[in-house]
Amino acid sequence: MGIYFNPGNDGFKKAIRSEIYVDKTGLIAYTNKYINTEQQFICISRPRRFGKSMALAMLAAYYSRGCRSGELFQGRAIANDPSFEEHLNQHDVIFLNMQQFLTGAKKQTATEYLEQEVLEELREEYGALMHRPDLGLAEALQRIYAKTGTQFIFLIDEWDCIMREQADAELLQKQYLDFLQYLLKDQPYVALVYMTGILPIKKYGRQSALNMFWEYSMTDQGFFEEYTGFTEAEVKTLCARYDMDFDEASYWYDGYQLTRFRHIYNPKSVVEAMHRGKFSNYWTSTETYDSLKIYMDMNFDGLRPAIVQMLGGARVKVNTLSFQNDMRNFRTKDDVLTLLIHLGYLAFDSAREEAFIPNREIIREFENAMSVGGWSEIMRVLKASDKLLLDTLCGDAQSVANGLDQAHTEVASVLTYNDENSLSCAICLAYYSTRKDYKIIRELPTGRGFADIVFLPLPFCDKPALVVELKYGKPVDTAIEQIKARHYTQSLEGYFGEILLVGISYDKDAKDKTHHCRIERFDGGGR
Repeated sequence: MGIYFNPGNDGFKKAIRSEIYVDKTGLIAYTNKYINTEQQFICISRPRRFGKSMALAMLAAYYSRGCRSGELFQGRAIANDPSFEEHLNQHDVIFLNMQQFLTGAKKQTATEYLEQEVLEELREEYGALMHRPDLGLAEALQRIYAKTGTQFIFLIDEWDCIMREQADAELLQKQYLDFLQYLLKDQPYVALVYMTGILPIKKYGRQSALNMFWEYSMTDQGFFEEYTGFTEAEVKTLCARYDMDFDEASYWYDGYQLTRFRHIYNPKSVVEAMHRGKFSNYWTSTETYDSLKIYMDMNFDGLRPAIVQMLGGARVKVNTLSFQNDMRNFRTKDDVLTLLIHLGYLAFDSAREEAFIPNREIIREFENAMSVGGWSEIMRVLKASDKLLLDTLCGDAQSVANGLDQAHTEVASVLTYNDENSLSCAICLAYYSTRKDYKIIRELPTGRGFADIVFLPLPFCDKPALVVELKYGKPVDTAIEQIKARHYTQSLEGYFGEILLVGISYDKDAKDKTHHCRIERFDGGGR
């Protein structure tokens, strides 16, 4: 057992001995299926702390020859799969953590250091076949295969650290990618490659630098959706076990939408919340908000309005295809937003090609990034939102209208205010503080149209629900009349408390160019 060659099962032992372990061994059934096939090159990219390294430790424990890991997998999902016994501890594994090589290299490059360390371990097993001292890693593996027929499974962690940490070193990146291509592509000694990182594989033009890989990223996880993070069912089980409120867990950590699994949770944050018995920012606390602020402040046309819209609860269209999959070459706002999707700061609905801020934890990170300058107008709106909500709950329609006037003045510097959609976004931004106690639903289906905005109190909140109807260029009374005529309150399934009907209108062509508001109380108990 070595560090890089057949590294053993110690990492997986630590995982399953932990207080919280969620069984993701079903992943192995997929990797088994792809051994020595056209799909044998797998690149999985996900945000940090989404379980990538743990998955690699599991694969190392399962595949590494001579490990005797069978007992570790008994009772797990993979134990029932027909391929379980066939591949259990039957393969030579080469495990490469590129972050360690990048950090540990001194006078050498990371790839030179990698070859030196891995070759030293290989000589302990295959030294009789490696007589020449000047053999590179690829040549040594070719010789081993030619003499013994032995193939290798490559497990590569943090594959993209050079792209992220040396973003401006284009020549070094190109040399690194050439090294990986020569080591892996069209080599008969390769049985499987499972490679993980945060970024998808770098492009040169429209061509991937490592075009033999099948890529699964946060814009399309493919077959690996279930293993991207915690599923809704897994989080419900943990909440029941630790007596934690599932709705509040969803509010804090849900929001990453994939094609089949529409509710994916951040594993790091969920585990931390269960351990501590408290919901808070855990994933974002592992990295300074400055990294987010750098991208938010980039001067691309439409970027700031897009971020403001998402802060207001809206979704924005994003073309993810032009992104070059690095931290340097940005040409449009879509490239920046695509990077934020891969970093986990934004979620992505691939069916609609829309990005949005996924949950309370990430919203807090955007707040932190905005608070240190450059977003003063928006911060003033957010800070005023507590009073706006209080005025609404008190039924003070005139104060609400005045507050919306002020919010409009601030938001207008970033967001064009020219239709009901932009009005809706601005209203959600003005009511920003409601996120602490409410679930905000834009365009809630009612059976007779859509309620513009519904603020539904979370289970731990004792405030009334708000049904808000917006009118752009029409009298405010028509908003309240529409809520009543179309019975929007009946769409609040499962809610039977007090409801405030809030009508808001704005007319840019009117002489006063001010907002108008009307508030009525409705007892939802008899619905």
